[in-house]
Amino acid sequence: MSSETNETGATLDVQAIRSCFPALKAGTARFDAPGGTQTPQQVIDAIGESLTRPLANRGALTEGARNAEAIVVGARRALADLLGAEPEAVVFGRSATQLVYDLARTMAKDWGPGDEVVVSRLDHDSNIRPWAQAAEAVGATVRMADFDPATGELGTAHIEAVLSARTRLVAVTAASNLIGTCPDIPAVADLVHRAGALLHVDAVHYASHATVDVAALGADTLVCSPYKFLGPHLGVLTGRRELLLSLRPDKLLPSSDEVPERFELGTLPYELLAGATAAVDFLAGLTPGSGSRREALVRAFTALTAHEDRLSARIEKGLASLDGVTVYSRAARRTPTTLFTVAGKQPGEVSRLLAERGVDAPSGSFYALEASRRLGLGEEGGVRVGLAPYTSDEDIDRLLDALDVARV
Repeated sequence: MSSETNETGATLDVQAIRSCFPALKAGTARFDAPGGTQTPQQVIDAIGESLTRPLANRGALTEGARNAEAIVVGARRALADLLGAEPEAVVFGRSATQLVYDLARTMAKDWGPGDEVVVSRLDHDSNIRPWAQAAEAVGATVRMADFDPATGELGTAHIEAVLSARTRLVAVTAASNLIGTCPDIPAVADLVHRAGALLHVDAVHYASHATVDVAALGADTLVCSPYKFLGPHLGVLTGRRELLLSLRPDKLLPSSDEVPERFELGTLPYELLAGATAAVDFLAGLTPGSGSRREALVRAFTALTAHEDRLSARIEKGLASLDGVTVYSRAARRTPTTLFTVAGKQPGEVSRLLAERGVDAPSGSFYALEASRRLGLGEEGGVRVGLAPYTSDEDIDRLLDALDVARV
C-alpha cells in the first residue's frame, strides 16, 4: 500500500516519503526511530544551503548577520507552529538533556529545605536526574511517582499519591520512550496546578507522533528534540513566556538578557536551526491541503497517526502469534513503540540476529532505567521497535519474518 486516507481525508504517500530519505537506500528496515530518525534530503539541503551563504553573528548590518537573524527567527516560528507555542518562548540548546539541566538548576534557586519535587518512574532519565540532582543540591525533597508495570499506565492517582502542599514542580513524560505509554497530561496538569505546583513535560518522544499544543497540555515548560522528528541534533525548550521571564539563569554578563536569548548560552548553531525549520516544513507537507503551517501540521499528524496505528496493530498481531515473545507496551493510549523480550535469549542477541537479517531494532533500557527496572528488565531492558513516517508494510513483513527466525 503506497498511500492511506483517514477519516479527515488526509493522505499519506509512504513511498513518496521514503524517496526523500537517502539513508533508506542502504536497504535496512529501520525500527530505531525512537532513538533518532533518518534525515530527508530537504533537511540536508537546508543545512548545506545555510552554510554556503554568508553567515555572521546575528544582526542587521551585513548580509551574513541578516542571514543569521532570519534563520533564528524562522526557526522560532517553525517550532512554535509545531508546538502550539509563542515564537518568543522558543529556546534552543545542544540537547533536551542540556536544556532540562539548565532549567532545573535555574528553578532550584528558589527551592530549599521543605520543598518537594516530583518525578516519574516512567520517564527517561533526562527528566528524572536533572530535577533530582538540582533539588538535592538545595536540600529539597525528591518524590517519585510510580506506574503500573502490569498495564504500563501512569494515571493521575499515581501523581496524586506523591503530591503535597509542599510540591514545587512535577516532571513527567507525555510519552514513554521505552514502552510508548501516553499519560493524560491535561488531567495531570489540572491536578498539579490545583496543588499550586508547576508542570514540566518531556515531549521528546511524544512530539514525533502527535500534535503538540503546550497550552492544551497544560505544560508550564516543555522540551523536545528535532532529531526525533526528521531534523538535526539539537534541543528545544518552550513554555509559558511569563514564567520564562521570571527565571534568572546563569549567563555571561555581556550576553542578552532578553527572553528567550537569556537561556541560550553562546552562539546558536545556525545551520542546525535551518535544518530544524526544514524538518517542520517537511512534516507539514506530508499531506496535501491548504491553510497555515500549523493547520498543515495538525492535518499531517492526523494522517501519520492513522498510518502508524495500522502498522502497530500489524506488529502486535504478529508478535502475539510468536511463542516465547513477551510484549511490555500495554497502555491503552501509546505511541507506535513496542518493547518486547524473547524467552531464552538476551535482548542484545535478538537485536544482533535481526541486524544480520537487515532489520534494525535496537535493545536496551534506552535511558529509561527506572522504568526498565520496574518492569523487571533491569539494565538490559528489551528489544524496542519504533515507527516513523517512512516505515512501510514491507518493513513490517521483514521484521516479523526475521523475528520468527531469530527467536528459535
